[in-house]
Amino acid sequence: MFDLGKLAIKEIITVSFTLFAIIDMLGSAPILISLKEKMGGQIKSGQATFASGALMILFLFFGEEFLNLLGLDVKSFAVAGSIVIFILGLEMVLGMEFFKPDQTGKVGSSVVPIAFPLIAGSGTLTTIMSLKANFYDGNILLGILINLVIIYLVLRSLKWIEKALGPNGLMVVRKFFGVILLAIAVKIFGTNIQNFGR
Repeated sequence: MFDLGKLAIKEIITVSFTLFAIIDMLGSAPILISLKEKMGGQIKSGQATFASGALMILFLFFGEEFLNLLGLDVKSFAVAGSIVIFILGLEMVLGMEFFKPDQTGKVGSSVVPIAFPLIAGSGTLTTIMSLKANFYDGNILLGILINLVIIYLVLRSLKWIEKALGPNGLMVVRKFFGVILLAIAVKIFGTNIQNFGR
């Protein structure tokens, strides 16, 4: 049950920007454009948005129970997640590749690999669990829904984005959000490391 009194614009904005940075739809535009060509020139925007949203919301509400089965708590996961977010931020800023993408031979649908792992991949799901240690679930849910609208709009506007930003513009956007991710990772790490192991 949601407590409307805990809903806060500041938290919603922070969560929305965090997820926007980690999902990195604009930075992923070149990959999406390439996948679009492999899929016959069309990506099912609605299907990809729904599938990625379902994964994120499921992980938001049931991820903690899953961690409990493994004998972990949210704060421990947040510390580990902050390290992953930090590395992802470094990738975006430095243009290096720490995480090697899985090579899939054939692109069969808009769900794999677009919804998962490109949009709602391990980085996104880890970030959602890390945010749970610092923010109210209702604010995180609204942040997810805001990002689903952005995801849908970006998937529908790939041609326009490609023309408007160009290669250099996409690179600048990617580096900008990489710096934001680094700062968020440091904050999450600092907040949760104090109670680590307690």
